[in-house]
Amino acid sequence: MTNEPSAPAHSTTRASVRRLPGGNETADVLAVEEPLEIRIGGEPVAVTMRTPGHDEELALGFCLTEGITPVSARVPDDLAANTVEVAAPGFDAERLRRNFYTSSSCGVCGKGAIEAIGVSAPRIESSLEVGHALVASLPEKLRGAQEGFAATGGLHATGLFTAEGELECVREDVGRHNAMDKVVGWAARAGLLPLSERILCVSGRLSFELVQKASVAGSPILVAVGAPSSLAVELAEDRGITLCGFVREGRVTVYTEPWRIV
Repeated sequence: MTNEPSAPAHSTTRASVRRLPGGNETADVLAVEEPLEIRIGGEPVAVTMRTPGHDEELALGFCLTEGITPVSARVPDDLAANTVEVAAPGFDAERLRRNFYTSSSCGVCGKGAIEAIGVSAPRIESSLEVGHALVASLPEKLRGAQEGFAATGGLHATGLFTAEGELECVREDVGRHNAMDKVVGWAARAGLLPLSERILCVSGRLSFELVQKASVAGSPILVAVGAPSSLAVELAEDRGITLCGFVREGRVTVYTEPWRIV
């Protein structure tokens, strides 16, 4: 019998390793990383490196946060592996034709200019206010639900919380941007968008792209264990998002819209 943390079988694999010092030969658990091709109308639109699982949610969230309006996602008719077909009526393939590559470490890699990143989203006007103690508790709640990270140490996570601090959805992935997209896709399927009364919490640092995705999803509060970048703070200020970084051990650093943390 083993006490090793459990994780979905499709998201992990094993590798033989030698541990030093000592030279013991043993097995290690790794996070799986594979490409996912997202198609619209049968045409490839994007490839992202992701951890398998919740692929339809990932495709929906990706499209939403790229300014596309999807209505559904499914396995394609040709049953191609690592592929999701998205239905997006009105999608202009010529206008958005760009087979860009999204790496697992940086979701904006491969886009030629910062203008290509700017997804239009209205400024968030939510009046949501939450307590400091509630915000401070979110990373620990998220960490407790990260089965993949517990098994591998190699997965990022995003959690969606209610205004009362209840964890509604958690998704893990080798790419922090993919974990966010999976949660946004889940919320879209559940009919929860915009997330004007909910909080997003991420397990790592805060990048520009994560703030962008949160703004498109309509979440007024974005929480992270790590630090934000300068551009993340600028975008959060522009979109009216309360950005909280270094949330650990009861401490919260609020970078923008601090009035929401009471």
